[in-house]
Amino acid sequence: MVRVVGVNIPDQKPIWISLTYIYGIGKKTALQILRKAQIPFQKRAKDLTGEEINKLKEIIEKEYKVEGDLRREIIMNIKRLKDIGCWRGIRHIKGLPVRGQRTRTNTRTVRGNVRKTVGSGRKPPPQPK
Repeated sequence: MVRVVGVNIPDQKPIWISLTYIYGIGKKTALQILRKAQIPFQKRAKDLTGEEINKLKEIIEKEYKVEGDLRREIIMNIKRLKDIGCWRGIRHIKGLPVRGQRTRTNTRTVRGNVRKTVGSGRKPPPQPK
């Protein structure tokens, strides 16, 4: 397996798909990186030469924030929102949707799959023994 920026990327897949295994690199970014490195998109990771791998590593490390640095930045942004007490920060603290989604329905995954359905409110009569 080829190791790029601390991540093992799969050998059997085309390199543009393999690069998406790195946190912070999606399809569009992977294609941009390959254009800059002048590597064919459909080439498999196992067919890359040492020179091409080094080109990829250089481009990713110099121009893109990936893996640990990106995760750290995102966590710091959320922490900043929480500290200043803005609306989005409060929503993060409460564990609710942040981007304006409705909460009357459709937030089960955010709330931990809580089902608060109420029956008719009437208890069944006791059964005679």
